[in-house]
Parts: sequence; C-alpha cells; structure tokens
Amino acid sequence: MGYAAARGGLTAIRNAEDLVRTLRDMDESEQIELDQFIGRLRLLVDRIMGEAGMWEPRLAALAIRQAEGDHIESVHLLRAYKSTLPRIASTEPIHVDDMRLLRRVVPAFREPGGPQILGRSTDYSARMLDPRSGSGATASLEPEVATHVAENSSSVQTNTPRLMNVLRNMDLLTDRRRTDDPEPFDITRTPARPPAPRSARLSSMARAETGALLNQWYRNILGPDGYLHEVTLGEVRHGELPIRIKHPYTNGSVSIGSLRVTEVEAIEDLNGIDEDRDRFDIGYGLCLGHNERKAIAMANLDIACHRDGSKSSLEQSILLTTDGLDSAGFLEHLKLPHYVTFRSMMERKIAVRNARPSVQKGDKA
Repeated sequence: MGYAAARGGLTAIRNAEDLVRTLRDMDESEQIELDQFIGRLRLLVDRIMGEAGMWEPRLAALAIRQAEGDHIESVHLLRAYKSTLPRIASTEPIHVDDMRLLRRVVPAFREPGGPQILGRSTDYSARMLDPRSGSGATASLEPEVATHVAENSSSVQTNTPRLMNVLRNMDLLTDRRRTDDPEPFDITRTPARPPAPRSARLSSMARAETGALLNQWYRNILGPDGYLHEVTLGEVRHGELPIRIKHPYTNGSVSIGSLRVTEVEAIEDLNGIDEDRDRFDIGYGLCLGHNERKAIAMANLDIACHRDGSKSSLEQSILLTTDGLDSAGFLEHLKLPHYVTFRSMMERKIAVRNARPSVQKGDKA
C-alpha cells in the first residue's frame, strides 16, 4: 500500500492533536477524578483492564479519561504503557479455590454445595432508565448498612465446593485432566496461531474484545435451523485472588496484593457419534475484573474448540479476529491518506479500458 502525508504536513497533525487536548481539558473545574471512574464506571474500568491484559484500575481510569471514553483507544493506551514496563518478577501459580468470593451463582443446581451469593447484580429484576440514578435518591440501604453488607459479602469463605466435583463424584464428567504441567503460552511475546495449545486460546479470549467474543459465541451456538443449541452454566464466580511472588532473598511465598477475576464453568452435553454420551464435559473461562459476559463466552468457546478439533475454523476466528486492538487498528488505518494507492487503482482501470477493442456503434456487445 502507498501512503502519503496528510495535507498541511506536521503542522496540521500537531494542530489536530492540540485541538483534542484543548477541548478535552478546557474546563478543569469539571475534570472527572480517577476515583470517580473506578467507583461509578467500575465495569468499564474492568473491561478495559481485561482487554489490555493489565491490572491497574487507576491507570485504566486515566486511559479512559485521556481517550474521552473511547473504549478501544483506552485499551491501546494501556497496552502501549504496559509495553514500556520491565518484567521484574513472575507470580506464582494461583489456585482459583483461593478466591475470596464476592459473587457465586450455580444456574444448573437449585441447592448446590456451598452458598449462592448474588452479590452486586441486577440479573433478577427489570432494568429501566432511572433519571435519579447517581443522585443517592434511589438508595434503599443506609450507608452504614450497605458497608456492613459489602464487608460481609467480601469475607465469604474460600474453597467453596464446586459443581464440577459433584458431577465428577457421580461419574457424570469426562476426565480431561493432564498429568503433565506444560508451560502456559505467552501471547504477549509470541502471536498465537492455529493450531494452538489450550492456554493460548484461553489467554487470547481473556484479552479479546468482549463484543467480538460474544459474537463468536452466538454464531457457534446458533444452529442452521435457527434454534439455539442447549447451553448450561455450572458456576459463575466473581471474587478476589491473591497475587504471590517468591521472595528474592528468602525464596518464600509473599503476597503482594490481589486482583478481581470472573470465573465460569460451562457444562456441555456430549452427543456426538464419537463422544461419551453418558457423560458431560466442561469448558472454562476466566478473565480480569467483573465481566461475566466475556467469561461465559470463553467457557462455551473453550469446549467448542475442543469438540470441533481441527475440523472447524472456530479456533482460527478466535485467535485472529477477536482482538479489539488488532481489528480496530486495521479498520482505522483506512482514514490515513491513501490517494497514492487509489491513484494507481484508477490508472489500472483506465489502462484496462483503453486496452479493450472499441465496440462500434450498432455492433452487439
């Protein structure tokens, strides 16, 4: 492709960028504080961190403010910043059973082992636009009571029983556990291309654009007859996981903080010709922050890729088309000056037309 500079050159480009900054920061008295983004727009902040592959709420809030709310641009800013940071340590593997639960629902069982924790959710009521939202007029709990409820919900015991283990004990679950422990695929250093290990698929989906992943999930479960294939969720969890590293001097495990994640286990009914039809299989999804849509899509696509194997293009679509920064970058580069390229296209068209034998008037075309 041929590119050319924007008309007006570097001066025009700098003026355009200055205009963005001037209009964005014109009224400093109305500047939105970072804590307001984190508190009021927590789900957006979580989504940005997940797609950037970086846990830092304040930096994510800063990226949103700088990008004027542009979701893809916010991810771009956060990933670009992350690429400048040195890797000073690697965290130790974390078992998800160490999660301090903030929310846990088990759609497949009415009375599962352990508690059902609704947490912060509006899933069970009608949602209507409320003009009073954010004014405090809609709060039904006193601040002290709300704080007490939040503290209690965040101190739920870890190691809550899993539905997966219940199914396994009933001999209703296909056992795909591995005896080896392969090194996880690092998508930040090596692009994932099919065929790829499961860790590469899961890492790519965890960092994928949520809408793109949801589209892949919907296409996968929507059959050619127009009916949705049956989908059952085993567990949906949201909570805090500890971050541990090995101490450089003592070699002991040291906790340096925590992060929130969403985890989903999706149950799949095995009904294929070569499948174990008297058992279920389970797909898995885990992503940064509170993003249940992404984790649900991940879990279902995880098992779909396993069932399809090399017969389907699903893995290729997931690995190559769901990264929001990649797809948006290719789309947006079309706004750059392309008149050199287009001129060559026009010249080819004219050359083809001139090379054709002329059609005499009255002759049949």
